[in-house]
Amino acid sequence: MDLRKAASSIGKYIDVDGGTALQARVASLVNCGDFHGDITYSIIVNRLRASGCVFAEDETRLLISAAQTLADLAAMVDRRSAGLPLEHVIGWAEFCGLRIAVDPGVFVPRQRTEFLVRQAIALARSRAVVVDLCCGSGALGTALVAALDRIELYAVEIDPTAVRCAHRNVTAVGGHVYEGDLYDPLPVELQGRVDILVANAPYVPTEAIRLLPPEARIHEAWIALDGGADGLDVQRRVAAAAPLWLAPGGHLLVETSQRQAPQTVEIFACNGLIPQMTSSDELDATVVIGTRPDF
Repeated sequence: MDLRKAASSIGKYIDVDGGTALQARVASLVNCGDFHGDITYSIIVNRLRASGCVFAEDETRLLISAAQTLADLAAMVDRRSAGLPLEHVIGWAEFCGLRIAVDPGVFVPRQRTEFLVRQAIALARSRAVVVDLCCGSGALGTALVAALDRIELYAVEIDPTAVRCAHRNVTAVGGHVYEGDLYDPLPVELQGRVDILVANAPYVPTEAIRLLPPEARIHEAWIALDGGADGLDVQRRVAAAAPLWLAPGGHLLVETSQRQAPQTVEIFACNGLIPQMTSSDELDATVVIGTRPDF
């Protein structure tokens, strides 16, 4: 699209201070070949603030960096202002220092989940066999490959949209992606060989989903959020089969809430795993680790 037409477009969509005057100012930036100028920045910040974005300045920088033209920028600001998660708008999320591709509808990896990755890294050995269940975009497994030495990575996801996204992230680092329910699609040859099993399974109680921010409640797949009546249904299924897949001394790691953690510990213990709970105040994160006895 011609940039003069794009200037008119951004004036239409980001009309915060006076229509034609705004278009003229943006057009002047286009004439100078600089649509990433200060005026454009201020206009977008104001638009995002008006729509409720708390980190409007940071988000504006990301949107401007991602846009190729003024038309792109106008459309991206419009989508973000309408409530679409920033990561879905720009197409990626930062996670453990990596850019993880995230498509619309796919669960956005949370910063607190980096704590789970750190715990897995501390427990893993060189050439470990790693399984990432409920992998979503594949962020956890991708981060583990980046941090560890020559691991084998197998990622599983049930949502087809997320599977396509995971393929882009996981296969790019040499991992394998399977579509299906938890362990079902995994090669049977992995039974008894898995050193690290990470499962960022959904743990929000069904009735609590309506209390989540609209970005999650409306724009992320329900299956990625819904943990059943008490939030622990998927964790129970993961823990029940984990001893069959873990190697002796292997570890299952799940993220949960501080309130749910004692129940998760009990679930792990009832399934023959040695449980341990750890948390991070900085990230407001809680992880329960279950180890298969080494005998």
